[in-house]
Amino acid sequence: MRTDGQPPPAIASFLHFHRLLETGATGLLTAAEALPVERLTDYEELDGYELSGYEYVDQALILKFNGGLGTSMGLDLPRCLLPVRDGLTFLDYIARQVSYLQQQLDRHVPLMFMNSFHTRAATLAALTAYPELRNGIAPDFVQHRFPKIDPATLEPAAWSANPDREWCPPGHGDVFASLDTTGLLDKLLAAGYRYVFLSNADNLGATLDIKILGYMVENRVPLLMEVANRTLSDRKGGHLAQNADGGLLLREFAQCPEAELDGFQDIRRYQFFNTNNLWAHLPSIKETLRSHCGFLPLPPIFNRKPVDPMDISTPEVIQMESAAGSSISVVPGAAALRVPRIRFLPVKRCEDLLIVQSDVYRTTRNHRLVMNPKRINPQPRRAPTVHLDPRYYGHYRDLEARFPFGAPSLVRCLSLEVEGDVRFGRDVVIEGNVRIRNPKASPMLIPDGTVLDDTNS
Repeated sequence: MRTDGQPPPAIASFLHFHRLLETGATGLLTAAEALPVERLTDYEELDGYELSGYEYVDQALILKFNGGLGTSMGLDLPRCLLPVRDGLTFLDYIARQVSYLQQQLDRHVPLMFMNSFHTRAATLAALTAYPELRNGIAPDFVQHRFPKIDPATLEPAAWSANPDREWCPPGHGDVFASLDTTGLLDKLLAAGYRYVFLSNADNLGATLDIKILGYMVENRVPLLMEVANRTLSDRKGGHLAQNADGGLLLREFAQCPEAELDGFQDIRRYQFFNTNNLWAHLPSIKETLRSHCGFLPLPPIFNRKPVDPMDISTPEVIQMESAAGSSISVVPGAAALRVPRIRFLPVKRCEDLLIVQSDVYRTTRNHRLVMNPKRINPQPRRAPTVHLDPRYYGHYRDLEARFPFGAPSLVRCLSLEVEGDVRFGRDVVIEGNVRIRNPKASPMLIPDGTVLDDTNS
């Protein structure tokens, strides 16, 4: 790692995780260690905080986690450059949201990306289309990288076919250490910035909210996690919990013992999931880093993946990662806030992308996606449940090939399940609960203008 140019805090963080791996630590959190949280401050209680938010917005910036490639959808490019809707990528939406915010506030709110060595060049090239976002603050920084680990020897994995695949970003839990070791944290503090709003680049609902900023300021919160009520579709996402002393913590699916997975997915017991929208007070983060040798000792996540993520037949390795939300258990005084579901609109799978591309959502003038008012669900309105056969819809190009005319109308759809190779024509409408099954090897065609509902599917 020294030869690679990684700074001492990154090496210390790697060794911290590696020692845990060597001693047999699993990174797992049992139900006895992760107790449910019953009550949180609600976003609806924040009326009046916008006054402080407007006063302090000059001290705020926006940071997007952008270390991942779109490999889960079969694309070897930064996830932020995936076409989402109307020919626009995640990056296009982010840039336009920030531009609109700046126009409305008549203030310049910097936008910054935490890139990985995989994503930086393409992301910066795409950002050149938005010169209005430049203001002298660096548009990005590159997070640290860790060697992937051979599970048999616990030594760094070797892959001569593509040596770059021997390395991985250590998860977005690395954000504050990377911000510090690049020198950007000190530069931001010297320039008068005190607050940062962090979120995933693929969350189209995550925008800087003046009320939440005001709440941070007035209550002197060092770190704030936005959480939302869990639904069945969120049952495998990281949930908020607390320890026996009442300290908040985040438990990810990969940190749950296999025997307790049913309990992990109990949305009545664990009511709140992590949106990965975080707010941080930069001076408090700097102080916490100083007290921990320049990195945050977050709970580890040991992910087993193929050494080449684009080829599942390649040897399995261990990627040592951590989640930014786990900072809630390390930063003294950290808190959580329940927010509306609209602040969480991620696109992780092809099913998510199909829903976002459909008429379930519409785009507002501030370039946010909001639920179509024609959506028929009872309150609180939610998106339909969609399951597409991964054999035929697992990758982005598969989705394009089987929906060549775009997404069908889903505004009146409650659920859609597609099994087998099914290709959709133009102006197809799905209503109610629909299941389409094609057991044949040859593709099934849904003709143009077809309306499918509970009665004919």
